[in-house]
Amino acid sequence: MDVTGYVFDNDSAHSRDQHRFLTAAHDPMSITRLVSTGVTDGWDCLEIGAGGGSIAGWLADRVAPTGTVLATDIKPHRIPDRPGLTVLRHDVVADPLPEAGFDLVVARLVLRHLPRRQEVLAKLARALRPGGTLQIDEFDTSYEPPLITPDDRSRQLYERFLAAKAEVMAEGGVDPAWGRRVGAAMCEAGLVEVDPQPFVQLRSPGSADLEQLVHHTFHLRDRLVAAGMTDRELDELREIMRDPSFRACSSVMYSVQGKRAKR
Repeated sequence: MDVTGYVFDNDSAHSRDQHRFLTAAHDPMSITRLVSTGVTDGWDCLEIGAGGGSIAGWLADRVAPTGTVLATDIKPHRIPDRPGLTVLRHDVVADPLPEAGFDLVVARLVLRHLPRRQEVLAKLARALRPGGTLQIDEFDTSYEPPLITPDDRSRQLYERFLAAKAEVMAEGGVDPAWGRRVGAAMCEAGLVEVDPQPFVQLRSPGSADLEQLVHHTFHLRDRLVAAGMTDRELDELREIMRDPSFRACSSVMYSVQGKRAKR
């Protein structure tokens, strides 16, 4: 198996917290969009890059008792076992998917990591049955400005951190603006009724989206230091992001749905 690499290792000491913050910050939006597809009892669903399995688990409950959910990941052991859910070790770049096998296919924060993302998107589109829906949720991290910081030095350090993190992601093959391109990519893959919806959040102390950034200062510590930050700066940055006055805009999350044309 040609296992694809990711900046965030699904098998590190940090991965459990990574999934916990992702779930808290983004599941409400992802689930709201999934509800809008009409997913219900009897549907056959696929989630690629299922991570900690929260979305796959929600789908399994939604399509029970007669539907099915296949959850895949290159390191799938974080996905809990539950009725109606099949877990598969699978590299979506290299491994095949059944054609016309699913009513709903979901991918969140996966394709941005893949250099052959357009090919993968086309593979996901082919995995849909006629009339089936593909939902891709992806960031555009080119916009996530600080709004209120304790002082100007704090603002500059936060912006340096965002720049260093962007450098780390780019070195890992991530397209930081992929979210804004998903809609056009779906059209190129032949999907119809393409519906991109942007979402932003307020980053404030204690919010899941900001806590995820604090977590990144630990998870990505070695890479951030290689990109020019120091441990002292990372310590200071954590204090800044936990200051009661701190406010920032999140990056934009695009939730994009498209359908395979009915024959």
